[in-house]
Amino acid sequence: MAEKIAHTIHPVKLDDTPEWNTADVSEDVIVADKWQGNTIDRSEMRMLGRVQVLRRNFTLVPMLGFSTVLICTWELLFANLLFALTDGGTGGLFWGFTVTIFACVFIYLSMAEMASMSPTAGGQYHWVSEFSPRWCQKYLSYITGWLLAIGWQGAIVGLSFVAGTIVQGLITLNNPSYEPQPWHGTLLVIAAVAIAIGVNVFLSKILPLAEIPILILHVVGLFAIIIPLLVMAPKNDARTALLEVTNGGGWSTTGTSFMIGLLTALSSMMGFDCAVHMSEEVKNASRTLPRAILMGASINAVLGYICVFTLCFTMTDIPKLLDSSTGFPFLQLFYDVTGSNAATGVMAAIIIITLIMAVVSEVATASRQIWAFSRDDGLPFSRYLRRVRHGWNIPLNALWVSFGFGVIIALINLGSSVALNAIVSLTISALISSYIVSIGCLVSKRLRGEAMPPSRFSLGKHGLAINVIALLFLCPIFIFCFFPIATPVDKETMNWASTMFGGITIFATIWYVLVAKAIYRPPVLIQNRELQGVDEKDIHSNVQEVGEKM
Repeated sequence: MAEKIAHTIHPVKLDDTPEWNTADVSEDVIVADKWQGNTIDRSEMRMLGRVQVLRRNFTLVPMLGFSTVLICTWELLFANLLFALTDGGTGGLFWGFTVTIFACVFIYLSMAEMASMSPTAGGQYHWVSEFSPRWCQKYLSYITGWLLAIGWQGAIVGLSFVAGTIVQGLITLNNPSYEPQPWHGTLLVIAAVAIAIGVNVFLSKILPLAEIPILILHVVGLFAIIIPLLVMAPKNDARTALLEVTNGGGWSTTGTSFMIGLLTALSSMMGFDCAVHMSEEVKNASRTLPRAILMGASINAVLGYICVFTLCFTMTDIPKLLDSSTGFPFLQLFYDVTGSNAATGVMAAIIIITLIMAVVSEVATASRQIWAFSRDDGLPFSRYLRRVRHGWNIPLNALWVSFGFGVIIALINLGSSVALNAIVSLTISALISSYIVSIGCLVSKRLRGEAMPPSRFSLGKHGLAINVIALLFLCPIFIFCFFPIATPVDKETMNWASTMFGGITIFATIWYVLVAKAIYRPPVLIQNRELQGVDEKDIHSNVQEVGEKM
């Protein structure tokens, strides 16, 4: 046992304490050689100071399907249409999505480079530990890990809630006497989360293969929806569709309304760090991850633009869409164009199915993130969360925690939908904050003149400019994440995400001071770049080998 681990990770010690990332690892949990990836993957795991206990069974195309479907750009553009029409209208939606795509170029170029430098399931909290100044690296890394954990756990419930309420909207369309009850929505959320957990637990070995047909549905499904709309719907003129920015939220300026409406477009493109959190299950990870991130963002950007153009030109009666009894303007649009409940149901079913499949991917992402964070004792009950069982080779305990977390949040809806909405809206602000901190630390490292870690995807001399542009977009958007959708504001319409964000940060800080400061080990303390141990010749031969197999 000791000999096998010694060949797997480097023997770095702190004082006389045992090697923390191998303390709970038994020899039979370490995966067989065929699941450990290529020579570069093994070298990077040695450098990171980790043991390969998860199977590397994702290649480029399955990982592309995983990340592209998880983000579900065009599906969310339809689902969140109410917010876009309230703040910005059709012109705001078009230009907001354009600004978002421009910003995402710089954001995901930055993320892709960091993913290639350190392809680890920890993602942002690991990068912060490695790139931040020494005096603050431990605390910043710890807080980033907490924000990631809360953000991705909340995303599971958020997307499940969207899928569930669309189902309720369809019921209302077909049965106008139906009165949605909170417990109906809660049961639908729990059902969606349960399906996602079941797939991740019992079908984990075939999940990479399943991502390919789901990716096809994600692409083809959009055209199955927009073709009837483009053929049958009356059309707006170009000026109305693309230039008319409205202020339905009652804000003092149209610019403020546009910035708040921009969050609809932004939320449809955020989250491609999901691929990073699966990195220890990806073959040839340091090369595959940047490609999956950038190709996935490109595919979703194109599909999103097609969706936005279609919506902007086919939504001719916006007040009617906003007043729809279904609660979803897109359901009313489908019905108005087709005149058929059945056709509306089929078109909406495509969105519901892809959203549920996205929840499957979100559960995988969220469970890997808290599993990775628990390896460094970043969370309460870390010893339980990081355990991987023989024969399963998935973070089973972390999956069950994700299920329990989802059920608990869903049950909050029985007492207060306001509280549920606050937790769900926390997701985007938590993820954006992790992007800001990790990219900001990378900028700090560049400004300090320190050498960048070796990377198979490098921004080179343009890296600093690209990183800074990404931050210039993310920072103001982070502030607008906490604005309510409209004024005047009362306790029902207030966006309580700011309170939730502050509360989580304060709780994590107190826990850090009282407990975690003594036990949390930032990843930078156990990784060793000198053990990366693969020269340029090895890299090129492995790239050729992987390319031939793909």
